[in-house]
Amino acid sequence: MPRCVILDDYQNVALTLADWTAVEARSIQEHIDSIDDLVTAIADDEIVVIMRERTPFPAEVFARLPKLRLLITSGMRNASVDLDAARAHGVTVCGTGSFSTPPAELTWALILGLARHLVPESAAMRADGPWLTTVGTDLHGATLGLVGLGKIGSQVAKVAQAFGMDVVAWSENLTRARADEAGVRLAPSLEALLSESAFVSIHLVLSERTRGLIGAKDLAAMRSNAYLVNTSRAAIVDQPALIHALESRAIAGAGLDVFDIEPLHAGHAFRVLPNVLATPHLGYVTMANYRTYFREAAENVTAFLFGTPLRVLT
Repeated sequence: MPRCVILDDYQNVALTLADWTAVEARSIQEHIDSIDDLVTAIADDEIVVIMRERTPFPAEVFARLPKLRLLITSGMRNASVDLDAARAHGVTVCGTGSFSTPPAELTWALILGLARHLVPESAAMRADGPWLTTVGTDLHGATLGLVGLGKIGSQVAKVAQAFGMDVVAWSENLTRARADEAGVRLAPSLEALLSESAFVSIHLVLSERTRGLIGAKDLAAMRSNAYLVNTSRAAIVDQPALIHALESRAIAGAGLDVFDIEPLHAGHAFRVLPNVLATPHLGYVTMANYRTYFREAAENVTAFLFGTPLRVLT
């Protein structure tokens, strides 16, 4: 029976959410940092299931896994998989379906948590600490700037409008017609959006064009009482520049669900800065998404074994 391993199954739920009887399946709950350790751990597995970009698969990994025949990623896009290398080594890569609503919902959890200082106020309650030490930021009448107005950004915009917020959006290819369709204003530039927004939320795909899009100069354009929220990809924002802006209080705070290196190491600034509300890449982690990921991954395994692979990426 073919051997199948599921990586980064932090919550140890993958094997309970799908039928894996077509293979000898196991899951690994701990993240494996180094390529050497990864190759050692999965060298005998013919099928590997990965979760988004938790574990990258560059060319070196494919070259060192001669038994690998099938790689399955959650979602239909994974920038950390070298598809050309997979093709060159005869490895089929398949994806799964995915819902865009969970990251939109988490975006609002972060915005609301920042606006009303929920974490420090809740922590004070639990610790029998001082009663009511912060003053919240109103959403009604405030401006939300969306960097990106795709599937997720559009959903975030609808909720903002329900709160009575003024919504402005920008991306390199965003047209006025698309902005009008979503009922939002089109910012003339990224700098203009940053300078007028009380909250800025990022909803772009990471690419060479968007990597480092928001740097020190852009963060300096934000208001000192504004918040930055990123549930997309960390590399869209210059991370050292963001840390400096937070430490110097050049911006009021940040809500972050994505990081350059995950898991984030102990003592990292984003773990300890008091004006950061950080979550461990929860954007897509909901029961509906997990059921879809793992059930379709198991379907992909069975279809591949029958010679009719599904949802093929390469």
